[in-house]
Amino acid sequence: MYQSEDQWKQVDAYMAGKLIAEDPVMDAVLQRNADAELPNHDVAVNQGKLLNLFAQMCGARHVLEIGTFGGYSTIWLARALPEGGKVVTLEYSAKHAEVAQQNIDAAGVAEKIEILIGAAAETLPQLQDCAPFDLIFIDADKPNNPVYLEWALKLSRKGTVIIGDNVVRNGAVTDPQSEDANVIGVRRFFDMMAAEPRLEATALQTVGSKGWDGFTLAIVK
Repeated sequence: MYQSEDQWKQVDAYMAGKLIAEDPVMDAVLQRNADAELPNHDVAVNQGKLLNLFAQMCGARHVLEIGTFGGYSTIWLARALPEGGKVVTLEYSAKHAEVAQQNIDAAGVAEKIEILIGAAAETLPQLQDCAPFDLIFIDADKPNNPVYLEWALKLSRKGTVIIGDNVVRNGAVTDPQSEDANVIGVRRFFDMMAAEPRLEATALQTVGSKGWDGFTLAIVK
């Protein structure tokens, strides 16, 4: 039986209310992003906590995020890291990076986060001396997902966790005839993972306050 998006949102709210403590700091981050008229690209609160748990589960100390936006997911990742841990996050928009830095400062995790501004395809090569990363979160423009995966592999080690967000595209990912650059990028991303012997991967579709989407999860062998 089809369930409505309102019901998906209600379930998200129920689960978050039961399992995730109220967090005025993170609420303020979302409000600051909205006030700055940033696009609504932040992960949902339960997805943010999932990223946090993934980082804890793999014992991450060194995290790479491709796509900062307003810093909401960045802060969730940074909170998972031990003392001395670092998130390097890449953001194309100077405006988004400015708002993200305000959020990061207000959240008290500035010492754990470094924002690099510019096209990720251009800033990623600068990170070779910082590698390897323990966890890599890919959440930026989808046409460039294949480029980001190439660099994720270059900047990884055995055991690195690579997460790719927004890969279902409301179901359009199954359409081989799609002319949408986002869908084409995601489909190439899947093809590359399927053909890459260094990766063991899966993907899940999700429904919730962010609609119908999903993510990939891979480990470097």
